Amino acid sequence: MFEHSLFTSFFLIFSGAAVLASIALFTRQPLLVAYIVLGALFGPYGLELVTDTNLLSDIAHIGIIFLLFLLGLDMQPSHLIHMLKKATLVAVGSSIIFLGLGFGVGIGFGFTQSESVMIGAAVMFSSTIIGIKLLPTTVLHHRHTGELVVGLLLLQDVIAILVLLMLNSGSGGDPLISFAKSAIALPAMVILAWLGVRYVILPLLMKFDRFHEYIFLVAIGWCLGMAEAAQLGGLSAEMGAFIAGVTLATSPISQYIATSLKPLRDFFLILFFFSVGASFNLELIPLIAIPAVVLTLAILGVKPVVFWGLLRKISESKNTGWEIGFRLGQISEFSLLIAYLAFDSKMIGIEASHLIQATAILSFLLSTYIVIFNYPTPIAIKDALRRD
Repeated sequence: MFEHSLFTSFFLIFSGAAVLASIALFTRQPLLVAYIVLGALFGPYGLELVTDTNLLSDIAHIGIIFLLFLLGLDMQPSHLIHMLKKATLVAVGSSIIFLGLGFGVGIGFGFTQSESVMIGAAVMFSSTIIGIKLLPTTVLHHRHTGELVVGLLLLQDVIAILVLLMLNSGSGGDPLISFAKSAIALPAMVILAWLGVRYVILPLLMKFDRFHEYIFLVAIGWCLGMAEAAQLGGLSAEMGAFIAGVTLATSPISQYIATSLKPLRDFFLILFFFSVGASFNLELIPLIAIPAVVLTLAILGVKPVVFWGLLRKISESKNTGWEIGFRLGQISEFSLLIAYLAFDSKMIGIEASHLIQATAILSFLLSTYIVIFNYPTPIAIKDALRRD
């Protein structure tokens, strides 16, 4: 096993990603595939060139935080509130159906009831990164679709936090206290963010708007500060970052901040997808290959149909329903976290944990292919479908 400094690990990751990304573009493959494959190749279960995947995963998490912050900058609070109200039925109804789907597949392949419940819980959510990274944000006729996707993902985020609270309480702590803490923290965070933007952030930015470096610095500080405050309150860092972005969205400087932070976001997201590939134990593939493939195909087949049906119930068009269904037709980063926490607390075995991880990777890859070949995205292979 090789031991490398963080600098050497970064060199291997980004140089390797540049090579594989070039090959991916020549062969018309999505770049996300290159990053995950590179992680599996260079990680501790491959060539063992990069072994400290826990550190990389922690660093990569910052990319998700920036992604949600930038997303919030593009959303007006009034539109967001309206969309959350509209999407609640879809988010809750779909989560119940997907829980049953994962539970049924788990039982069918001989996993215990508790393991099947955790598999079902992992299937409930869709990927924030995949859903948002593949979503055009500047095309007018996609803003309604984007708002629905974001509303559903945020509501799933709330449900995921409740699941994670229950998992954490299973290893000690009172779940009622944890839930009450989170229930108080959410409105408190919104009020804190609104007051902070109105009386601190905006006056500072208006006074020193000539110094672009200062704007960049304050934006990062505000994003990470709210993310940390959310974690202290029992919420997710992603939710805190999103609230930080939404409260800044009405500012005329919000789009400048969004443009400035996009390269930084992409830097960390490359690390995220690398860590996903690197964390997977390739030796377990023979044990979980068949159930992982079956569960992935079930997800890819059922999720679009369920979202389409529920969105039709709230008067969305057929085309919008199908598009949102396919854009959310995978499982989530939260699913990986559920797998890790449930395994650490001995609620599931190593095979069930890696089944969830394998399904996440497969569904990330296959759903990305489906979207980029059929719908407008910023990373579409066809020029006609490429939209920022």
